Amino acid sequence: MAGRSFSIRRLGPRLVPHTMQARLTVGFALVVALTLFLVSMLVLNRLDDHFSETVKVDLQVRALAVRDYVGAVVQDAAADGPVVDVNNQLNPAVAAALSNPDVTQYLANRIAQADVDITIGSVVPEDGGGIRVDPAPGAMFSAPLSETPEIGQSFGLARDPIGHAQADVLSSGPFVYGLHLTLANPLTLRASTIAAATGLIAAVGIVAFGVSIIVAAALAQRFTVPLRRLTEASRALAEGDLSRRVPTSLGATGSSELVELSRQFNTMAARLEESIGIIRHDRDMSRDFLADVSHELRTPIAALRTFNELLRDRAGDDPQARAEFLESSGQQLERLDWLAQNLLELSKLDSGLVLLDLRPDDVRACVESAVEQAQPAAHRRGIELTLLLPAAPVRIRHDPPRIGQVVANLVGNALKFTPPGGRVTVEVGPHPDGASVVVSDTGVGIDPAELPRIFDRFYRGVQEAEARGSGSGLGLAIVKSIVDMHGGRVAVESTLGAGSTFTIILPRDPRTDERIADVPAAAEEAVAGELMPLPSSQRA
Repeated sequence: MAGRSFSIRRLGPRLVPHTMQARLTVGFALVVALTLFLVSMLVLNRLDDHFSETVKVDLQVRALAVRDYVGAVVQDAAADGPVVDVNNQLNPAVAAALSNPDVTQYLANRIAQADVDITIGSVVPEDGGGIRVDPAPGAMFSAPLSETPEIGQSFGLARDPIGHAQADVLSSGPFVYGLHLTLANPLTLRASTIAAATGLIAAVGIVAFGVSIIVAAALAQRFTVPLRRLTEASRALAEGDLSRRVPTSLGATGSSELVELSRQFNTMAARLEESIGIIRHDRDMSRDFLADVSHELRTPIAALRTFNELLRDRAGDDPQARAEFLESSGQQLERLDWLAQNLLELSKLDSGLVLLDLRPDDVRACVESAVEQAQPAAHRRGIELTLLLPAAPVRIRHDPPRIGQVVANLVGNALKFTPPGGRVTVEVGPHPDGASVVVSDTGVGIDPAELPRIFDRFYRGVQEAEARGSGSGLGLAIVKSIVDMHGGRVAVESTLGAGSTFTIILPRDPRTDERIADVPAAAEEAVAGELMPLPSSQRA
């Protein structure tokens, strides 16, 4: 017994559906089955009550027919005599007539269609207006139902375990007697009708139950398919397939809540893919950045190691060679210091550690200061450096030292790639969005294929290898970072052998969330206000 109960306990969980679709289907089918069962019981109960009342009325009608027939038989048998005398004795002719099998069979099989019991005697009044029949000796007769009419068999008549009793006062000439009739187990349609209704309800219930299972399965699938797709998409995301999405066609099969859930899932997946893409891009950039830094540091370190080894050898005894090596070592140290400063500057800009000191000031001042500092280098290289300023102030909210650093980097780049006798021009002017700074040169220019990468860190291009090799490749990256922090834009156009033009557009106030639209490929042509060149004494 214990083993059997253990087996049932183990088998129980297996019989319980585990999927949502199966549970919804079973639950819906059970609800329909329970509803059908309760409705069927209610309908059958009401039908039984209705037919019971109908049978009772029918038995009363049959009892009246039996009473009339018995009264007629008794009156014919008694003729002009009493049916029951004063001593409550039954007339022998009446007894003989009621004992006749033809009479009893006709009475039971044709008129009453039930078992009939007849009692004849004197009438005894009772309290409340009723009567009681005091049976006369030998005055109790029975007429059992012995056959069912053929028409009754075709209509489904059957014996019904109910009965009806009544007492009546009848007269035969001047004599009065009492008649008590009892009808039992009549032939009725109640049982067959209830059975037919039960069968019909059962058939309809089975069909309805089958339809409910089909409908429940379809509805459950309609709700569970989107959930299954969401589960599969979530599993795919967890396994690294960031491009997986929930099909948009599920919107026509699911509820509005599931449709909204699918949309939010796709939005979340898209943002996750975008975030992971950014992280991977930053990781790749960091890897490339570290590789570039290692490469940049390797060159001066290798040169310093070589100078150190040479100075340890016989070359260290030669004053001229020693002085040359020390000068070269100093240059490499300056390069290392310049590289470290630029790396630190770019790291601060990218990490957000640098906070702009925004001031509502004239942008001409910081640009003019940067150009003045570059004048000695331009003079040494034999390059004409010209600054064109508008007559009216160009006031915007900016960080003057940082904008000066941008101009210094651009001018330094222009001087580096412009041969002697060339010209570098810096123009400042108002712009519909704020202010513009344009730095143009007549240098070697930039290959169009290199333009998309010139703002990348450590990228120095392939043209003019000697000039480009002398820099760190971080100047333009710093320029772009500072301009982006100001909410501005920087663009460049260049032609090989004809020079390059860098255009910077700065907004009136970087604190607003509005960003300057991308600067077109061509430099700004119109600059409001009259441009004022520097005095000739300040030109290269």
